Amino acid sequence: MLPLERLQAAQRLISDTLLPTPMLLDHVLSERLGRSVWLKTELCQRTGSFKSRGALHWVRTASHQELAGGLGAVSAGNHALGLAWAAGQANIPVTIVMPEDASRFKVEGSRALGAEVILHGDINQAWEKMHSLIEERGLALVHPYDDERVIAGQGTVGLEILAQTPKASVILCPIGGGGLIAGIGSATATLRPGLSLIGIEPSGAASMAHAWAKDGPSRLDKVTTCAKSLAAAIVGEHSYPICRETTQALIQVDDTSIAHAVHHLLYQAKLVAEPGAAVGVAALLEGAVTLPPEGDVVVVITGGNVSRDELEPFL
Repeated sequence: MLPLERLQAAQRLISDTLLPTPMLLDHVLSERLGRSVWLKTELCQRTGSFKSRGALHWVRTASHQELAGGLGAVSAGNHALGLAWAAGQANIPVTIVMPEDASRFKVEGSRALGAEVILHGDINQAWEKMHSLIEERGLALVHPYDDERVIAGQGTVGLEILAQTPKASVILCPIGGGGLIAGIGSATATLRPGLSLIGIEPSGAASMAHAWAKDGPSRLDKVTTCAKSLAAAIVGEHSYPICRETTQALIQVDDTSIAHAVHHLLYQAKLVAEPGAAVGVAALLEGAVTLPPEGDVVVVITGGNVSRDELEPFL
């Protein structure tokens, strides 16, 4: 796992620009479970997700050589938005390849922030395109989750959670490629080792559970989920071992459960959350998580970048 000092340094480096996100008490879930359930509202962060943390930390720790040729990334959307914004803060050009079925809301948002966005194939073909662009243009790759600088930036979420909820005994964290849970785990394992960290994945994109079963990152043959922000076919070489070391359990939830959770967040918590952000709430609503006997529950709500059309099926 990453040293605590590295997470704290990341927090100092980005805190002048990215403020802590609020904790919101979910009254309905709290009453149902008989204990406080707190929602860590990362959808309130700049660009609408936690991704701006890792992106800004990467940019601010990059060398002149890394920045000289511009930046490149592959993203389903939230990393694209976060990196486009962070690069814009430093007037650095950024090229992002997104799958052809990427959210138009996120594509247009990334372009509005100044990024060159190329739509190309599926997620695997998008990666192939980016690797060719790196060779052609000399871009520096900013990986969405498999980079220690990105993970350190995401770890600031964990530092905030521990400061905001001293009675927390468990954190439920969505998993796509594993960068966020690796960062949070690096914080919790050091500062509060008795706290349970539980990863939540879509059942159609359970890439971290697949990695655990294979004893290392291994590509899924197929990814099918409404939670596109969590649709990573393979977890990271950096994020996997940290998650394996610091996470106590992995839980999977299906699309029907995710839809119920999006509906709950919209009408009960009054939060417009994207499907990938709702998987922790889905696990609680379905009773899929074995919680510690005492203490507060924290659920990370990772993002809210969703258009009206995309939200329509969940209303």
